[in-house]
Amino acid sequence: MTGSKKAGLFGLPEQVAVERGLAEFRAGRPVIITSPQESSVVLPVDGMTDAVLAAFRQLCSPARPYLLVTPRRARILGIECEAPSGLAIGDLQGAAAIFSLAADRQRTRRVEAVGAGENAQAAIGLAKLAQQLPALLVAPATAAAHACEPPLVSIVAAAVSRFRQTAIESLAIASEASIPLSGGFLARFVVFRDGLGGTPVAIVVGKPDFAQPVAVRLHSACLTGDVFGSRRCDCGDQLRLALAQFGQHGGGIILYLEQEGRGLGLANKIRTYQLQDSGLDTVDANMVLGFDDDERDYAVAVRMLQALGCTRLRLLTNNPAKLEGLSRAGIDVFGRVPLQGPINSDNRRYLTAKAKRAGHKLDHVLGVLTELGEPGR
Repeated sequence: MTGSKKAGLFGLPEQVAVERGLAEFRAGRPVIITSPQESSVVLPVDGMTDAVLAAFRQLCSPARPYLLVTPRRARILGIECEAPSGLAIGDLQGAAAIFSLAADRQRTRRVEAVGAGENAQAAIGLAKLAQQLPALLVAPATAAAHACEPPLVSIVAAAVSRFRQTAIESLAIASEASIPLSGGFLARFVVFRDGLGGTPVAIVVGKPDFAQPVAVRLHSACLTGDVFGSRRCDCGDQLRLALAQFGQHGGGIILYLEQEGRGLGLANKIRTYQLQDSGLDTVDANMVLGFDDDERDYAVAVRMLQALGCTRLRLLTNNPAKLEGLSRAGIDVFGRVPLQGPINSDNRRYLTAKAKRAGHKLDHVLGVLTELGEPGR
């Protein structure tokens, strides 16, 4: 077998490089991102220590790294832009000070914008794929960076934008088994696995008739609500309401998706909770950290439904975006079934933001607001 034939034996080199780059980011190490016009060395701020920062500065010398942030984060800092922006970090010496510039609610110092190169979008995309804060230190990749030991992973910028779709296409059933649930009905747990190592799960409750529209719940994993009964969201309530409906109507499917915090990841979700404790609502908290209000897409759910043979459904949701996402992908959605959980003093502001700012259909929340008045954000 010739060398050229071996090149793609275990996957396309550009895709494998992105997979390795994600592992490097999670380990707190930099990678090199290349495009036709430039080569950049990038380091995630998330988890960065002073020792790693010092090593990165040494690697980049004599160039001075800048902090790359999303347009949403830049606007929080008073910089109007429509694309990722660079921020001069000047003589900021510590990792904590740089993290503060990337994530704190209050701006404590004047910031200076610097040009971000053509690799900026790929760097932000890679951080989001790793479920890290979308903030990175960036500098031109010098000869020292290319000669680093152990070698830095090198990634083609264009491969990052293609990677998510490639990972979705790799999704396949890994295992399944029947498990009895409380309430007296049986469920089949179908575990999927993708090229990223993700393991979304389809829970087929009872015996739904696939010849008819099947009741389906797309449920983003929520450790705090689903497992521990958090009162500051309605996730656990919606999950239990969906299960109860399936039990009453002969079955249904829950797609349990690894989209904690509307796609931010668990660590970033808890960071938004800290910001909410300081007075922000859930939408503004996401934006302070540089995220969109909702970072999810539903291509994974479409792939799972197709693998199960379920392409006609009734969706149990309060979120119209889920219907639109599935319909655009060719899934026949025959209607929406609302899931209205209880309102309490801890989740009222969260539900208000979803109803008034994120477009969720929560008429019962709006009714309470009419009676009691809107809570402070």
